[in-house]
Amino acid sequence: MHPIESERLRLRRLEPDRDAVPMLALLNDPGFLRFIGDRNVRSEEQAREYIAMRVLHSYALNGFGMYAIERLADGAWLGNAGLVRRDGLPGPDIGYAVLSEFAGQGYASEAARAVFAHARAELGIEDLYGITDLDNVASGRILLGLGMHERGVIQLPGVDSASRLYATPGAAAVQQPA
Repeated sequence: MHPIESERLRLRRLEPDRDAVPMLALLNDPGFLRFIGDRNVRSEEQAREYIAMRVLHSYALNGFGMYAIERLADGAWLGNAGLVRRDGLPGPDIGYAVLSEFAGQGYASEAARAVFAHARAELGIEDLYGITDLDNVASGRILLGLGMHERGVIQLPGVDSASRLYATPGAAAVQQPA
């Protein structure tokens, strides 16, 4: 995959050695822990393994995954954004997270728009989903800004808490277990 560029950002494939330190910071960022969850990654080596096992595996299996978000102006590592296949969803989920020091500057929204456009134009994916923590209003606004519609609250397999579901118009309904 060639890097995805937007007005201020470059999204590129994550690499275990190159991205372990900033990924460790992101996975332990207060906003990530609150709204996405604790991945129990506490060392640089664990961050390397996380990228290798979760992200590189997704690239190989699905042809997409999460990407590093870098600011074009200075190369600063801001967070990650991309597509994830989740149990319980019929299509890819668009995800994004930025380090707290970069929150509120429009980077997550810009990265999400870039991933959305890439999914449609380059990967040919029409049906996209998004999930947020029930209290994450800012993330929900980003998904609505992409043209997604709120579809209610769902419980994904293997996830302890309920999530708010968003989907592109016309996307297949999500079936909840009985």
